[in-house]
Amino acid sequence: MSTPTLSKIPATVITGFLGSGKTTLMSNLLKNANGKRIAVIVNEFGELDVDAELLRNCGHCDLDHGGQNGIYELANGCICCTVEEEFLPVMLELVKRRDEIDHILIETSGLALPKPLVQAFNWPEIKRWCTVDAVITVVDGAALSEGKVAHNESDIEAQRRADDSLDHDPTLAELLEDQLDSADLVVVSKSDLLSEEQKEHVRQRVQGHLSPRVKLLFLENGECDPAALTGLGLEAEARIENVHTHHDDHHAEGREHHHAHDDFDGVVVRLGQVNPEQLNKQLTHLLETHNIYRIKGFVDTGKPMRMVVHCVGKRLDHYFDRPWKTDEARLTRLVLIGRDLDQAKIESSLGHAVIDS
Repeated sequence: MSTPTLSKIPATVITGFLGSGKTTLMSNLLKNANGKRIAVIVNEFGELDVDAELLRNCGHCDLDHGGQNGIYELANGCICCTVEEEFLPVMLELVKRRDEIDHILIETSGLALPKPLVQAFNWPEIKRWCTVDAVITVVDGAALSEGKVAHNESDIEAQRRADDSLDHDPTLAELLEDQLDSADLVVVSKSDLLSEEQKEHVRQRVQGHLSPRVKLLFLENGECDPAALTGLGLEAEARIENVHTHHDDHHAEGREHHHAHDDFDGVVVRLGQVNPEQLNKQLTHLLETHNIYRIKGFVDTGKPMRMVVHCVGKRLDHYFDRPWKTDEARLTRLVLIGRDLDQAKIESSLGHAVIDS
């Protein structure tokens, strides 16, 4: 006997490219949870999962129900490649804790395809207890208004052209189309940077890939009304087999299963206290001399507050997120994602920012 949809744990899948605003959106959903007990699955590359740490410290999040503060990290690559190995065990753990959970939020990595993940909700062990409330695709409104799909588009396309093994992989534009095709709702981030004319341009560009049932929502500064994004009850797993993607075409033609993120390198650097101006200078130099797609991490500047560094493409941003805790090691920890990265040279360059004790 099947479990009625209304009694299942609803899951919201949030997908989108690196820098599109997924983590900001999730942070705002958690801050406005209004007492709901939410489990979070974060899928990112790299040994140091900055996104999970930021979500743990988003301020008003009530994630202390059970192990790992409600955060489950899948850091060994893309969910769509590790559904059986990593995602299923986590979901089975959440099923065991179903009496403690009101909602599940899943953030996929920047190049993940949502379809294989949603298909997993049809597995008997998951289907009985969980349902996909909706698939939300986040797109970078500022980039789309400029005719791009992401602000770091040129770096990723250069990497694709340089690697013959990626000829059969969907292009970046095709990956965006696949994410849009799987969506129940499309959120346009950074719309506060857009004029009304630019918003209309983005609307026309995106809606050309959407079915009439899919709504388009413009968000400013990541602020959102949870009621507009959750509790939709769309049961996305019931329709996912009818979603046709470019990725499906590549498999149908008998091509080798390969994803662009397989060719990424991840370098983790740990330093002591640094001079923030010198660190910014060294990071800017690394962006100019290395094929780096993303930088993220936490920085000890000697101040009471922890500094967050975030870079997508060539845009380098930083801000202070919270005071250092008395029981945590004050270290500078950075992860750099790119191609053909030389860890020794990167560590040497960043070492110039360290303040001698």
